[in-house]
Amino acid sequence: RRRARGGAMRRYRRAMLLCSLLALLVILYVFNEIAEAEEEVPGPSPRVAGARGRGVDLPAAARPEPLNRCKDVSVSFWNPYWMLPTGVCAVNCFWESAFRHKVGTWSPAGTSKNSSWRMHLAVVACGQRLEETLTMLKSAVIFSQKPLHFHIFAEDELHAKFNSSLETWKTAFHQKFSHTIYPITFPAETAVVWKKLFKPCASQRLFLPLILKNVDSLLYVDTDILFLRPMDDIWAFLEDFNHTQIAGMAPEHEEPRIGWYNRFARHPYYGKTGINSGVMLMNMTRIRKKYFKNDMTTARLKWEDILLPLFKKYKLNITWGDQDLLNIIFHHNPESLFIFPCQWNYRPDHCMYGSNCKPAEDEGIFVLHGNRGVYHDEKQPAFRAMYEAIKSYPFGEDPILSLLYPLEKELQKTTNTYCGRIHQVFTQQLRKSIRTLQDKISKGRMKQYEQAGICIFETQHPKLCIPRAEDGDMESKFPFNPALQTLAAGNECYCDITLFLNPALLEPDHQCKNGHNYQEK
Repeated sequence: RRRARGGAMRRYRRAMLLCSLLALLVILYVFNEIAEAEEEVPGPSPRVAGARGRGVDLPAAARPEPLNRCKDVSVSFWNPYWMLPTGVCAVNCFWESAFRHKVGTWSPAGTSKNSSWRMHLAVVACGQRLEETLTMLKSAVIFSQKPLHFHIFAEDELHAKFNSSLETWKTAFHQKFSHTIYPITFPAETAVVWKKLFKPCASQRLFLPLILKNVDSLLYVDTDILFLRPMDDIWAFLEDFNHTQIAGMAPEHEEPRIGWYNRFARHPYYGKTGINSGVMLMNMTRIRKKYFKNDMTTARLKWEDILLPLFKKYKLNITWGDQDLLNIIFHHNPESLFIFPCQWNYRPDHCMYGSNCKPAEDEGIFVLHGNRGVYHDEKQPAFRAMYEAIKSYPFGEDPILSLLYPLEKELQKTTNTYCGRIHQVFTQQLRKSIRTLQDKISKGRMKQYEQAGICIFETQHPKLCIPRAEDGDMESKFPFNPALQTLAAGNECYCDITLFLNPALLEPDHQCKNGHNYQEK
């Protein structure tokens, strides 16, 4: 009997040892999977040539089907705040990393094989925002180098006005762009809730990754944005995203002493002072694929599953609507956010209490954000002057005469305000962008002359610019401002200068050959 009991005890100890080893292996496996989930799934290096984001429309065959993570497993309740959304289940979430990705479905910041793809710009316009939105789009068209596609979400009564204005631009401006107009769209069962969040339609941006499913990358901007530098340059930040980053935004404040989130927020927020969502660069393929950490459940949730639970939890604590929700999301997922400098989202807060955006002081403002309605009141006249100058600029006109000089004249009147005292930061980058624009206009005009066999050569007097000779035929075919003008801008004499256009049409003494018109500029 003793021997029998001893043998049973040995078998029991062996079984316990085996079970302990198995349990240890399971624990190690779980921790390994959690660690991998923290790092995300690395795609190809974002520095690989030809694999960097340019707003690619992924073909249907290349888009992965959504994972069925629930199958026949019932939905679970995990905390007092919220029932886990349909499609997220206890068993699958416990082993989440095993279901998170399929091979080849994770895109790096760039999925474009051709860097010439269109850039995608989205805006949401409701109420009295038509003119402001068109001015924003105008600034994008004027300065951008690559083709653009506008995604405009607007109330139904604004659709016809947007269409008529944009179609006119296409015939008046040589740069190609396209546009699509969408109705304001929210999930049917919660549409009333989202429409009332902060401002009418403002929360539409949260649903862009779910609506524009065929768009890989997108720049979303508020209607009160003005581009002072080509959109190409902020679009290029997609190339700088590492393998975990899905969106780029600027900080809400540079100076914590005047920050809002760090002083008043009653909810989590990103970093020291929060982020501002008025300019938001998104790799939407990554957003759609990512599972987000959160403070509602131990399970990670996809974008479509996290928005409503998050709103229901914090609806009594948020002030700035969808921007607050984005702050909460990126507070828990800081590795997913790319931060760009304040000059890419320059607001009155950066100068109204004294200048606190150092990059703008050094290089100028790249993207101007006239929040608080400053384009339409007298509180910040420097911002209003910028808006009025771009709104009034006629496509194709000389940008120095018709945009820059009138603007600088108005900015001189704003020096009684803190922002007006540093008005040079408003035009520092704009001057560079206008030079590029002027070159584009001149090249386009010279191409017309060349095709018509018109001979143009360069001349300039250092002190006095003389009017060009009248030429009725030229003026009727190619209307443009007088080529040589005296402009009172200090002691500066402004001349429209061109180079030899078509040397083949010139005699050795630089006179036009017979049969060709002569135009001195």
